[in-house]
Amino acid sequence: MKTLGIGLYWDDLTTGERFKTLNRTITEPDIVNFIGVTGMVETLFTDLTFADHGAGSGNGRVAPGALVYTMTEGLLVQSTMQTTGLALLEVEKKILAPVFSGDTIHAEVEVVGIRPTSKGNRGIVTTMNNVLNQQNKKVLTYKAVRMMAGKPQK
Repeated sequence: MKTLGIGLYWDDLTTGERFKTLNRTITEPDIVNFIGVTGMVETLFTDLTFADHGAGSGNGRVAPGALVYTMTEGLLVQSTMQTTGLALLEVEKKILAPVFSGDTIHAEVEVVGIRPTSKGNRGIVTTMNNVLNQQNKKVLTYKAVRMMAGKPQK
């Protein structure tokens, strides 16, 4: 019987390949739960009047950049790495614009490097991940280097 939901194998990917994730709306509970569980209880995230004091934009509760990044990773794990993602080895990220409660994000991903490991049926895959909001404005960009499983050997 075939198992559904298996991620991509490194040896099925090609350099230059591009794909897009599904959308995800960032909600108020997402932000509140994230700042609570991580201890990121900065006034910027916990005080909705913070913009009145000369900071913030007044567009509602701002989401920590770490939340936007991890939600994007969640979208990718669900769609591309389920059972095939073995290790996240390196991340280089830049936050470009704020994300607020009610904003909807998705990622556009390009495979920029692929190489086999020296042993085992594994490969190293490097991707450039651009996170965009509902206006198609880039809010975060990051390069990720991962170890991924290869196609099962018969």
